[in-house]
Amino acid sequence: MKNSSSFQRRVRCIHSFTVACMMACLFFPAVLAIGNDTEGNPNILFIFADDHSYDSVHATGNNEVQTPNLDRLARGSTHFTHAYNMGSWSGAVCVASRKMLNTGRFVWHANQLDLKTAQAAGQAWSQLMKSAGYETYFTGKWHVQMKPEEIFDHVGHVRGGMPNQTPEGYNRPIEGKEDAWSPYDKSKGGFWKGGKHWSEVVGDDAIGFLANAKTSDRPFFMYIAFNAPHDPRQSPKEFVDKYPLDKISVPPDFQPEYPYKDAIGAGEKLRDEKLAPFPRTEYAVKVNRQEYYAIITHMDQQIGRILDALEATGKSDNTYVFFTADHGLAVGHHGLIGKQNMHEHSLRVPFFVKGPGVPANKQIDTRIYMQDVMPTSLAIAGIDKPDFVHFRNLLPLIHGETTKHYDSIYGGYLALQRAVIKDDWKLIVYPTIKKTLLYNLANDPLEMNDMGQTADQADTIKSLFAELLKLQQETGDELDLKTVFQDP
Repeated sequence: MKNSSSFQRRVRCIHSFTVACMMACLFFPAVLAIGNDTEGNPNILFIFADDHSYDSVHATGNNEVQTPNLDRLARGSTHFTHAYNMGSWSGAVCVASRKMLNTGRFVWHANQLDLKTAQAAGQAWSQLMKSAGYETYFTGKWHVQMKPEEIFDHVGHVRGGMPNQTPEGYNRPIEGKEDAWSPYDKSKGGFWKGGKHWSEVVGDDAIGFLANAKTSDRPFFMYIAFNAPHDPRQSPKEFVDKYPLDKISVPPDFQPEYPYKDAIGAGEKLRDEKLAPFPRTEYAVKVNRQEYYAIITHMDQQIGRILDALEATGKSDNTYVFFTADHGLAVGHHGLIGKQNMHEHSLRVPFFVKGPGVPANKQIDTRIYMQDVMPTSLAIAGIDKPDFVHFRNLLPLIHGETTKHYDSIYGGYLALQRAVIKDDWKLIVYPTIKKTLLYNLANDPLEMNDMGQTADQADTIKSLFAELLKLQQETGDELDLKTVFQDP
C-alpha cells in the first residue's frame, strides 16, 4: 500500500505538472505577445480643445492670435489643414463629436449606439489602448455617457459640458453701455469655479501624470481635454490685455444677421447665438473675438507647460503628440457666434501630429475627419482596426504612401442642415426652406459668394446632391432629402 500510495502521488504530480504546462501553453504565449508588442511602443499624448476653430492659431495664418506653444508644436509637426467634424444630432455639438471620437463611429451610427453595450464589449478608445498594454490617463472635459474611471487607468479632474455662464454673460456687449460681465471677474464662476482656472487645473493634472510616467516602463496614452476656449471665455486680465480692441479685426464675412438663421436653428433662442446681441455689431464681434483669443492664449500657455513636462520625462522622442479640437466656432463669421452651422469656421479644426518618423513643418491639404485620430492611435499601438471603427488611419497620409483618404466630406446638424464637400465644391442644404448654397472653396474659402443661383452650376449641384445621398447611407443618416429636393 505504501508503494501504491507513493506511485499515486507521483502520478498526481505528473498530472498537475502536465496541466500546468498546458495552461502555460495557452496563456503564457499571450502574455509574451503583449509584452513584445508593448515593449518600446510609442507613447501617445492627445491634447484636445473645445470650440477651437481652424483659423485661430498664429502658425496657420492668423496674425492676431498669440499661440507661441502651438506654433512650437506646429513647427515639429505635420499639419492637416482641412480637418472636419461631421456635425451633430444635438445643439451640444461637442457631445456628438466626442461620442464619435471615443467609439469610432460615424455621426448617426454613433447617435444610435448604446454606450453601455459598447463599454461592456471593451470598444471605447481607452479600452482598446489598455488592451495593447497602454497605461491610460484622462483629465478635463469628458461629456460622454461613460464613466471615465471605468475605462481609464487613472483619472484627474472630470469636468462637465461647459463652465456655467451667468445671465450677464448673454446679449453682450452693447456699445456705449456699461458691461456687467468681465472675463477676469472671478465672482462670475465659470472657469474660475473652485478657485483655479480650469485650464490651469488641466495643465497641473497632465504634468503630474507625466512626472510619474517618467519612471514607468509602460507606454502611456494621455487624453488631455481642455474646456477652453468654450464660453464663458474667461481668462486672467493679463491675457485679455494682450488684445486691445483696436488691434482686433472684424471677419471679412461679417454680417449683422445670418439670413437663414431661424431655418437652421441658429436664431435668438439658441444659447450659443445669444451670447452676442442681435443684430450683430462690429463692436460686439470685436469684444467676443478679444475674449476668444485671450482664453486661447491662456490655454496655449498650459499646453506649453505640458510639452515642457513631456520633454523632462526623456520620452518625447518616442511620443506621438496630437492636437485638435471637437469642432470650430463662428465668433462673428457670417453673423453667427456659435458652431451649429455647416460653414468652414464651425466644421473645421486645427490638427497637428508630431512623433517618431512624422515629417516636421509639413502641410497636408487632404480632407480628413478629426476623429481619424482614434484609428491612427490604434495603428501606432499595433492594434488592427476593429470592424466597428468607421474613421480611418492617417499614417499612410503622414508617411506619403497615399494622397487619398475620403472621396468626400459629410456634414449634418439635426434635421435642419446638411452639407457635402467634394473636390473644390461645397453644397449646403437647408431642408425646411428648400434652400441650397453652393461655394467654390478654392476660390472662395470664406464662403462669401453663393454660386447656386447661376444657371451654369445646375449640374454641379445635382452631382453634389447625389454624393450627399450616398454619404447619408454611409453615415446612417435617415433624413429623407429626396422628397424635399427631387430636382435641386
